[in-house]
Amino acid sequence: MTSLGVPEIEAGWALFLDLDGTLLDIAPEPDAVVVPATLPGTLAGLSARLGGALAIVSGRARGNVDRLLAPLALPGGFGHGAELRDADGRPAETDSMPPLPDDWPAHLSRFVERRPGLILERKPHGLALHFRAVPEYGAAVRAIMEDLVSEAVGFMLLPAHMAFEIRPRAATKARAVEALMATPPFRGRRPVFVGDDVTDEDGMAAARRFGGFGLHVGRDFTGGPAEVRAWLARATARPIEKATHDQS
Repeated sequence: MTSLGVPEIEAGWALFLDLDGTLLDIAPEPDAVVVPATLPGTLAGLSARLGGALAIVSGRARGNVDRLLAPLALPGGFGHGAELRDADGRPAETDSMPPLPDDWPAHLSRFVERRPGLILERKPHGLALHFRAVPEYGAAVRAIMEDLVSEAVGFMLLPAHMAFEIRPRAATKARAVEALMATPPFRGRRPVFVGDDVTDEDGMAAARRFGGFGLHVGRDFTGGPAEVRAWLARATARPIEKATHDQS
C-alpha cells in the first residue's frame, strides 16, 4: 500500500488511465500541457510488465494522445470512448457514432471570435469550448452549447474542467473499458480505472462491474498527477506482486 492507502499495482490488473488531470497537469489551454520526459518510458515499461494490459482513456482525440505520448500508441478509448483502439493497434469502427452537424463548428467559431480568450477544440466526434482564461463567459458557453444539443438527437452536453463539451451519447469511457475487457490481454484481469473528472465516473463504474475499482485523483492521490506518475513509476522499478484475489 502507498502512504495514501492506494494499493500498489498488481500483476493481474488491467490499468485504464485518464490523461489530463490524471497523468498530466491541467494547463490553461489544451495544447499547453507538458508531458514529463519520463512518462512515455514509464507507461511503456509498465505496459510490458502487465502483458500489454494498460490503456489510455481520454477525452482527447486519438491522434492528439499519440502526439503527446509519442512514440507510444497505446490501446484505449479516445474522444470519451468514441474512438477505440485494441492492444494490436487496430481502431474500432465508429459507424455507431452520429455525425457532427456541419454547421456547429462554424456557429461556435463565430461565438469565439466575439469573445477573446475562449478556445474551441474540435474533435472527430465532438466539440469542446474552454473558458479557463475567461471564467466570466462560463454561463454563456453553457447556454450556447445547450442550445446546440437541444437541436439534435444523439448528442449530450458534458461539463469538464472550465469547459463544456458536446459528445455523442454513445461515447462513454465505460464503452472503452467494456470493449477492451472483452479482448486479450485485458480479458480475465481486474480492471482499475484512474481518473479525475465527472467523465471518468462511467469508466470507474464499468471497472467495478468487472470486479475491479476506480481511483480518483484528488481523493485517492492527494498529490495530483505527480503522485499518480510516481505510483506508476514505482511499479516499473520493483517486482509487481501477483494478484491476491480470484481473477476469474
